[in-house]
Amino acid sequence: MLSIPDLIKKKRDGEKLSDEEIKLFIEAVTANTAQPCQIGAMLMAIYLRGMESAEIQTLTREMMLSGDVMSWPNEWKKLVVDKHSTGGVGDKVSLVLAPALAACRCKVPMISGRGLAHTGGTLDKLESIPGFNIQQTSEQIVGILDSVGCCIVGQTERLVPADRVMYAMRDATSTVDSLPLITGSIISKKGAESLSALVLDVKFGRAALYKDLQSARELAQLLVDAGNGLGIRTGAALSQMECTIGRCVGNSLEVIESLETLKGNGPDDLMELVETLGGMLLMMTGLVSDLSEGKKQISDVVIGGAALSKFQAMMQAQGVASETAASLCSAHTDYYSILRKSEHQMELKASADGVVQDIDGLILAQVIHKLGAGRSKAGMPVNHSVGAELLVSLGQRVKKGASWLRLHYEDPAPSQDQIVQLQKALTVDHSETTQQRQSLVAEVLLPQ
Repeated sequence: MLSIPDLIKKKRDGEKLSDEEIKLFIEAVTANTAQPCQIGAMLMAIYLRGMESAEIQTLTREMMLSGDVMSWPNEWKKLVVDKHSTGGVGDKVSLVLAPALAACRCKVPMISGRGLAHTGGTLDKLESIPGFNIQQTSEQIVGILDSVGCCIVGQTERLVPADRVMYAMRDATSTVDSLPLITGSIISKKGAESLSALVLDVKFGRAALYKDLQSARELAQLLVDAGNGLGIRTGAALSQMECTIGRCVGNSLEVIESLETLKGNGPDDLMELVETLGGMLLMMTGLVSDLSEGKKQISDVVIGGAALSKFQAMMQAQGVASETAASLCSAHTDYYSILRKSEHQMELKASADGVVQDIDGLILAQVIHKLGAGRSKAGMPVNHSVGAELLVSLGQRVKKGASWLRLHYEDPAPSQDQIVQLQKALTVDHSETTQQRQSLVAEVLLPQ
């Protein structure tokens, strides 16, 4: 019988681990019989030596089986779907997509995460709504899916416990960007949801984990292969993450922009992602015959208000008072009568005339993160009111002295250095040519 040190040595020396050896390691992680230093050593060995496709499949499956695996009524068999994003700036896609899919007859048990580093977390955004409870039991999730069709919740204690241990360790051991470990972490959690179909939004660009298309494509293929290996129809969209998604960054502001999108007033880039990811899922479940029909169905339920009704019902099912949910979803609501508004706002001015060529989303995210919108380590509170609102868009002509960004802040106030950084995020070209908006989605990978 091999011991944990034997397994570490084997992987350290570049050998392939057998199914039984990977199972032994994950069982030791879950049962707390592996020492933290041993887990860290194995993660580093995997990081440095990599894993073959078969090892990644086994790692993912054993992580998934380390805790509870959800089960659904038979009549939902082909309809249970979810999406995962590798993280972006202003990425509020889930808040629009989950209710849109529910309005198209899907069941969406969306298990989301919190923000860490410069990317915001879906759960933090939803918790800016008073009363929204992201902690739901498996029984409550089934009940919400039965009555509403979608929920957005946090990971339960018994869902993929091995990942909870390894995820924290990856941060502490600088092994966060290991492709096998990323794949195991993401797909094991989705596997435990017992999905029929899964779509992955794998981002690339300066504000993404992967800076170039080729690296993102490699991760996307691993994720797609691992998902399909678990019997989930899995596809991926490769999307650019240079600027921001939509115009708002920060928890309360992103909830407002999501609600405006569900009322039919959404920005084009956000709607492109919602329609593409939603259309792919409708196609993979067999509810539509092709991607264009899927995109149209998603667009119709957003513009027609059916998705908004689902979002209102989901808020109520997850603890929001019915008057609050109704008010947020009404046509002429004062959002700040319900959501927290920052004590201070500041507008930054364009330093020259010209056409907006670029807005660096990473700089915006990093500054508002430091101002309290994000957290530097797990468990820290966030200030839901802190954020930034773009007042211009790419390709727009601006005059010198015109406001281009509204900063929402409390304590601390932005430093002079942070204001200088933000001003550098805006690139204005003095030429007369206006720029066409580029598509965010560069490629789509569909299951065979």
